[in-house]
Amino acid sequence: MLILRTNKLSLYNLNKFDDNFIIRLSKDNYRPKGLAKNEAKIYNENDELLNYKLYLAFDNQDYSLVNNAKLPLIVIHENLKYLDEGDIIAISLKKKSLAVLYRKNSTSNSFLLTERCNHYCLMCSQPPKNIQDDYLIQEVLDAIPLIDKNTEELGLTGGEPTLLGDSLFKIITQSKNFLPNTSLHLLTNGRKFFDMAFSQKYAAIEHPDIVAGIPLYSDVSSIHNYVVQAENAFNETVKGILNLKSLKQKVEIRIVIHKQTYKRLPHLAEYIVRNLTMVDHVALMGLEITGFTRANLNDLWIDPVEYKNELLEAINILSGHRLNVSLYNHQLCLVDKKNWPFYRKSISDWKNEYMPECEGCDEQVRCGGFFSSAKHKYSDNIKPIKT
Repeated sequence: MLILRTNKLSLYNLNKFDDNFIIRLSKDNYRPKGLAKNEAKIYNENDELLNYKLYLAFDNQDYSLVNNAKLPLIVIHENLKYLDEGDIIAISLKKKSLAVLYRKNSTSNSFLLTERCNHYCLMCSQPPKNIQDDYLIQEVLDAIPLIDKNTEELGLTGGEPTLLGDSLFKIITQSKNFLPNTSLHLLTNGRKFFDMAFSQKYAAIEHPDIVAGIPLYSDVSSIHNYVVQAENAFNETVKGILNLKSLKQKVEIRIVIHKQTYKRLPHLAEYIVRNLTMVDHVALMGLEITGFTRANLNDLWIDPVEYKNELLEAINILSGHRLNVSLYNHQLCLVDKKNWPFYRKSISDWKNEYMPECEGCDEQVRCGGFFSSAKHKYSDNIKPIKT
C-alpha cells in the first residue's frame, strides 16, 4: 500500500499539538486510559466521550458533541471511512493534511522511504523526484513502534531506499526491535550492494527475515541498462546480488515482462541458473500501466498471450533447477495452464479490479485480476474460464 495523502481536513481545538505527529487509531469504547491518551478515536455518534488524545470524525456526520466539549478534533472526508482499529496516520496541522501510513487489516503495507532514485526505469510506477524528503524517514521510525505486532510483512520501497544510507539501516533495526516476527521486503535496484562495506553493514543488523527484491531485466547488460536508463547498472546489480548472497542474505530477483524484455526471458532464466542459482526467489511480473509506463506504452506494451511460450520456457528452466518461482500481476486466462502452479494472486487490494469480460469466470477467486490502471490498456484476449 502506497501512502495516501489528503489535505481535506478541518481542525478544532488543536492548539497544544505539534505541527506534525503520528498517531494510531482506535474504535474501542472501553480503551484503558493509558492507551487512549496516546491514540485517536474514530468517532461514532453513539459513543461516549473518553480521554482520547484526539478524535476523528467524518464530514457527513454530526460531530458537534465533540466540538462543544472542546476536545481535539479533526474532520476528514467520508472517503476515508475505510480507516479502522489499529491503523496509523500522520497529521500535518500546518498543511492541514493527513497521510495513511499503515492499515492493520491490509496484507500489503509498504512504507515509501524516498522518492529519489538513481534509475529512470522505462516502466517505473513511482517516477523519481529529486527532492528533499527526509521527513519520510522520521515518519516511518515513529510509526514502527505503533504497528500491530502480528503484522506478517512490511514493504520498504522508493525511489531507491539504499540512497538513504545509514538511515535505511536505522529503519531496519527499528523494525527488528519492535516487530521481530514481521518479515521485511526491501525493494531496491541492488546497485549500492556493489559496495561490500555497505553490504556488510546491512548484514550486520541480522534481521531475522528480510528479503532484498532486486530487478534484473536481461542477461544482456546493454538491454538491462537501457530499461533502467543507467550506465553500468547491470554489472553493479549482479555484483550486489553476489555480495548479499556471500553474506547469507535473502535475495529475490524481480523480472518485469514487456516488449523490451520478453524475447530473452529463456536466456535470462539460463543466466540465472548458471550464475545466480543461490537466490531465494524469482518473481516474473506483468506490466503496471501507470507512471512512466503510460508515457512509454508503445515501447513497452505486449499482449501477455504473445509471450506465453517464452514465459513457459523460462519457468520450466527455473523450476527445473529447483528455484522458487512465482508469476505475479497476470490474468489467469492468459497464462498457460502448465504455469498455474506458479501463479500468485499478487495485486494489492487497494488497486485491484476485474474487467467486464471477467463476469461469469469460474476461476475469478483464484485470479489476481488487474491493476486499477489497466483501464488504459489490457489484453483483447480476456475471457471467462469455464471449468
